[in-house]
Amino acid sequence: MPGKQVRDKLITYSVYRNGTEFLGTSTVELPSIEALTDTVKGAGIGGEFEMPVLGQIGSMEVKLNWNTLDPAAIILSAPESHALDFRASQQSYNTVGGILSSEGAKVSIRGFTKSNELGSLEPGSATGGATTIEASYIKITVGGKVLLEIDKFNFIFVVNGKDYLAQVRADLGL
Repeated sequence: MPGKQVRDKLITYSVYRNGTEFLGTSTVELPSIEALTDTVKGAGIGGEFEMPVLGQIGSMEVKLNWNTLDPAAIILSAPESHALDFRASQQSYNTVGGILSSEGAKVSIRGFTKSNELGSLEPGSATGGATTIEASYIKITVGGKVLLEIDKFNFIFVVNGKDYLAQVRADLGL
């Protein structure tokens, strides 16, 4: 149906490790994508400019906040790379038809656990524990379309279908 689709909220989501292992109840804070920059200054420029370095991204921290002493939080303490998928259903509203619908969204990350806060014990309360993962890989897919893919170890930086590091890989013989 024609019309403007307004994506307005996340209906719900699930967290999986290694594609199939369901992890417990948590909220997730996704990383900021921040380009590494270098200051450009000199002749021909009226001052300074922070120029991003093509495909070079700063630290990408993902934080999972736990309600209880969940076994999943402890499993993520293992000193190995963890592959996590956050599978979501997003709500959208068609402004012409007045119809609410859903579409799938998926965020996949790979990385190592930096910290595992166990939280506190208090009767009748959530423990407030948290696991922080340093992601070396992230891929965001919405409605079956890859919107973002960053793979630091394999020199991949895709935004909306365009791989900005394809020529860099070719330059390096990769």
